Order: sequence, then C-alpha cells, then structure tokens
Amino acid sequence: MQSGKSDFVLKNINKSFDGIQAVNGFNFEWQDYKIVGLIGPNGAGKTTLFNVITGFLQADKGSFLLKGNDILKLPSYQIVKRGISRTFQDLRLLRQVTVKENILLWHLNQVGENPFKAWVRGTKYSEDQAKNNARADEILEFIGLQEKQNDLAGALSYGQQKLLSLGCALATEAEYLLLDEPVAGINPSMIDVILKILQELGAQGKKILLIEHNIEVVRQICDWLVVMDEGRKIAEGMPDDVLQREEIIEAYLD
Repeated sequence: MQSGKSDFVLKNINKSFDGIQAVNGFNFEWQDYKIVGLIGPNGAGKTTLFNVITGFLQADKGSFLLKGNDILKLPSYQIVKRGISRTFQDLRLLRQVTVKENILLWHLNQVGENPFKAWVRGTKYSEDQAKNNARADEILEFIGLQEKQNDLAGALSYGQQKLLSLGCALATEAEYLLLDEPVAGINPSMIDVILKILQELGAQGKKILLIEHNIEVVRQICDWLVVMDEGRKIAEGMPDDVLQREEIIEAYLD
C-alpha cells in the first residue's frame, strides 16, 4: 500500500447474512489510483461490499471514511450526494422511457424535485432544466448514444444499455464510480468501446472501482487490483504482480 492520506478509507467492514460472513474485516485505502479492479470467485462478497459502500445494505460494523467523514450509515441517496455513484449487474434502467430521460432522472438537486420551489422560482427552474438538458446531451455524446436519445431504453441492445447505465452514473457528477461488471455479457467490440470510455474518465480525474471477471480487461485498464475470497481481502497490488502469484492463479485463473 502506498503511503499518504487517502480520501476513501474502508476500515474493518463486516456484513453477515444468517450467520454467514459475506464481508469479513475488509480494509482498503484508495491512494493515487485511477481504476481499481475488484476480483474474486462468485460468492466472494464483491457485490455485497458495493452494496454496503453505497448504502443499499447496512454494515454490521466498520467505518467508511470519505474525506474524513464516516458515511457508512448514511442512506444511499445521501451517499450519492457525497460523490459516489454506481451501476448494477441488473442495470436498473427505466425501460419504458427514453434514453435521454433516463439520464435526466439521475441529475441531483433539481429544482423541479420540489413543486413549490419550482412554482415560486420559475426562472430558476427553467435555467436548471436547460442546464440539465445540456449536460445530458454532453453525456450522451460522450458515451456514443446521442443518436439513440429518443429511443426507449428497453429498445437498446444489451451493450448499449450498459453504456446508458454508465451515463446515468455520470449524470450525478460523482467523483467515485463503482461499476458492477461493466463489460459482462457484451461483444468484444462493445467491450473496447466501454474500456476506452473508462480510460478517458480516469484521465479526466474520475476514480473507478470495478468488479470484473474478465482478467484481460483487468490487466488492460486497472492500475491497482484487490482480490476477495470468502468475504476477505486476500491480496492487493499492481495487477501484473497480483495475477502472477501462484495462489491467485490456482484459485481464479486456471
């Protein structure tokens, strides 16, 4: 682990279900990494850890220090306002509304969320709406879905839905993006598209933590790697160093 103060620190995170320890004493400090990979076999606790970090599950114990503040017990809507957004394995898109509307719904602190304020401050509402529309257009162009903006989300291909899910996370303007298997189940050409987008986000200053089973993807884009097994962190380091360890090869790569 590199030295220096970290703005993102997980300490002794524990979560169990009916006596089964899904996350067991997990510790991690995010140092100067752009893209961190989180790997391990099915049932290792990776998605449970994501759910705890983002407030969808309450940890049994531990702390999550974000810029010095323990946010572990905050609800998910407050955590996203602190600068952490995520995607899900099941995507959670609104399939019967348009691509652009899906993006717009993820903007935070919209004036229109409060009908009274929207009525009293009509000009502010119009400005807010115009700003969010412009930002949605920027995101759609960035992820390559601008020509699909008026299509229903459910009409997109699965790879395009993965892109839209990422775009929704970007609409929150979060500094940290937690991506749950962002390239699983899509064709190689779409994998390349998504990886280029993630690398560009890293270059722009976003910090990405991704769960991934595709080891070649991990090697290609991650600058730090964490390995979980049975709820514990069993290894971390530079991807090439971690992936050549005999115990990791035997457990996950054979």
